[in-house]
Amino acid sequence: MPGMNLPGNFFLVGLMGAGKTTVGRALARLTNKVFYDSDHEIESRTGVRIPHIFEVEGEVGFRQREVEVISELTALHEVVLATGGGAILNPENRRCLANSGFVIYLRASPDELYQRTRLDKNRPLLQTADPRARLHALYAERDPLYREIADLVVDTSRQSVNQLALHILNDLQSKYADRTR
Repeated sequence: MPGMNLPGNFFLVGLMGAGKTTVGRALARLTNKVFYDSDHEIESRTGVRIPHIFEVEGEVGFRQREVEVISELTALHEVVLATGGGAILNPENRRCLANSGFVIYLRASPDELYQRTRLDKNRPLLQTADPRARLHALYAERDPLYREIADLVVDTSRQSVNQLALHILNDLQSKYADRTR
């Protein structure tokens, strides 16, 4: 199986709808690693969906839970982790991600992300009068933070999940080859 010789952790960052969970699962399969999604982990630990956490605890409460989960998951070995889109807002999360693995930023334009997420009611930050404008604002705020910690930036537009996972795998293999020369 290709890629099994790539040691370490791979962390996926990017805005909602970028494909972190879907691509992360495929990358975990290709590299024989265990897959985690920080949002799914929070939901399984609390027993409720993220919109409910936002409703009851607000974004602040959710972000506190996120810090705990990311701290735990980045301490594991040989994992692929898909993070929530806002995880990088917290400096502690950025530090954990940057220091504990290889960070891959799945980048897509706000308009493309809008097309992917416009019907998804499980995105609390998009439950607004103008979700497209909200995505543009989130992109402007978060893109520099994603880039700051990314070891690899991958444009997700016009590629299937398998193409993306293989593209990432090839880039990772090249980077590992460079490190061992």
